[in-house]
Amino acid sequence: MTTVPASVARPEGTVADTVRRLAGAQKGAQGAPAYSRFVNRKLGRVLAALAFHAGLTPNAVTGISAVCTFSGIAVLALVPPSWPMGLAVAVLLVLGYAFDSADGQLARLRGGGSAAGEWLDHMVDALKIASLHLALLIGWYRSGLVEGEAWLLLPLGFSAVSVVLFFGTLLNESLRAQHGVRTRAAHTAGERPSVLRSLLVAPTDYGLLCLVFLLLGAPLVFLWAYGLLFLATAGYLALACVKWFGEMERLGR
Repeated sequence: MTTVPASVARPEGTVADTVRRLAGAQKGAQGAPAYSRFVNRKLGRVLAALAFHAGLTPNAVTGISAVCTFSGIAVLALVPPSWPMGLAVAVLLVLGYAFDSADGQLARLRGGGSAAGEWLDHMVDALKIASLHLALLIGWYRSGLVEGEAWLLLPLGFSAVSVVLFFGTLLNESLRAQHGVRTRAAHTAGERPSVLRSLLVAPTDYGLLCLVFLLLGAPLVFLWAYGLLFLATAGYLALACVKWFGEMERLGR
């Protein structure tokens, strides 16, 4: 995010022209899951261009992202599961995620981000990752949708895994930067990150999780899909922790 005055960077050309400019100024996609890389960034690019021409600041876009996301989380916790409810949750979460991508892209258009903006962005991300699964737990408990209290441990476990994965990813980037090692977000001209890897790590994608809530109208199908995503994410985190620890040991030397 940025606090650069709007007068520093003025819109030139059409929204489509701005979208094309953004397409050539993306951060690195190394390790990015498929939905985030191929869908969410493109949605965020369009929203960033629209926000730029509307004169919005990156922090304002972060605020819009937060409103969409936490509205979806509130619906998840308070409204009984159904097909319309699942659609509403998924749409709100997908929009929130797209605006989350847009704020950083808008900051680049306006000349760069600020420490305060980056802090705000990460704090909103941390809160949504911690609360999303807890909202599902509350919704399940209120509706009596699942039989047996053991099922309530599933969103608790997913919340813990998601928070640790988010923290670990940020910590890795911070330590790499401190030791002068290229971060995953660094962009290199002509770089072509592996498409296969993006597809393999797709089950860990927050965007894919957003789409799974479309299945809330079919509780059993949703339960299986949600459970499989949890197992995939937990397995990825376990393997990643081993790799990350070895990488950090090499940085220390």
